[in-house]
Amino acid sequence: MRFTLSPDHLDFAASLTALLTTLDCDTATRAWAIGNPGPGLKIWRRLADQGLQSLTIPTHHGGLATANRPADDHTPAGAGGSGADVVDAVVAFEVLGRFCPPGPWADAAVLPLLIDDGVLTSVATGETLVSLSFPPHVPFALDADLADARYLADGPRLRTFTPGAALSSLDAARRLFEPVPGTDVGPALAPERAFDLGALLTAAQLLGAGRWLLEASVSHALTRSQFGREIGRYQAVQHLLADVATALELATPLLYGAAVTGEPADVSAAKTACGDAAHLAARTALQVHGAVGYTAEHPLGLRLTRVRALAGAWGTPAEHRRRVLAAIAP
Repeated sequence: MRFTLSPDHLDFAASLTALLTTLDCDTATRAWAIGNPGPGLKIWRRLADQGLQSLTIPTHHGGLATANRPADDHTPAGAGGSGADVVDAVVAFEVLGRFCPPGPWADAAVLPLLIDDGVLTSVATGETLVSLSFPPHVPFALDADLADARYLADGPRLRTFTPGAALSSLDAARRLFEPVPGTDVGPALAPERAFDLGALLTAAQLLGAGRWLLEASVSHALTRSQFGREIGRYQAVQHLLADVATALELATPLLYGAAVTGEPADVSAAKTACGDAAHLAARTALQVHGAVGYTAEHPLGLRLTRVRALAGAWGTPAEHRRRVLAAIAP
């Protein structure tokens, strides 16, 4: 498969990058982690104005995507029509991964594959936060105490839930809660596709975070001096950074290939590759930055904990490897 992002995709990524650069996402993420969601909610609404939450929502609910299709149709939403598609969403979520804003972004994107309801209109406009739980692979609900709409995918059925006990997380800004099942809403439209989309968009965030970590490491290596020369001039450091760049580049076609095919095994391969590449980028960033990388004030720490948390979100690496293995060796 040969795949290249279109000029429209690149322009969309550039516009999101330009906006997020002005919004101080790091401060909002730190505030979200200590129970002050105000700055993060402002970012949520600004990105809604930019159309991010509308990418997977059908046009009849005010979104940009074409209507949902049957569960056995793996065609990306919007393919063949004038609306947004899964590739647009992956482009956007890779940018989100770079800037690390708080909030249940994947949950909002996945919801249209579970329910066709008026709540999607308010999700598209940024007025409604969504929290989802997908046992067994996504057993805990993200930001459930702040969410306006909460849904639990109980097999083929969809239920509401209320937030139960709060749980600790590697990433303090990813606030997890046990879901307490509530009212049965009806059949879930396409829970398998919804899970795959959540995993794919999480992979995109991992890739974006990994790219940020590589860029930050290169920049630091070009300015930090030891023994009278920049550390980036040492071959050992160059090899470390080259390994990260290679891993990220190899993961990229898997991510966008999965966005095009929608096949579960492709999604799992992308999630695994992006997670491994981001984890390597995080480890290398700590080596290159040294002690400063451990400080709470440095933006590196936000990406390190986000990568660790996202690597196990929407299916662990072991679960996704098992899906790939099952597909190639039935």
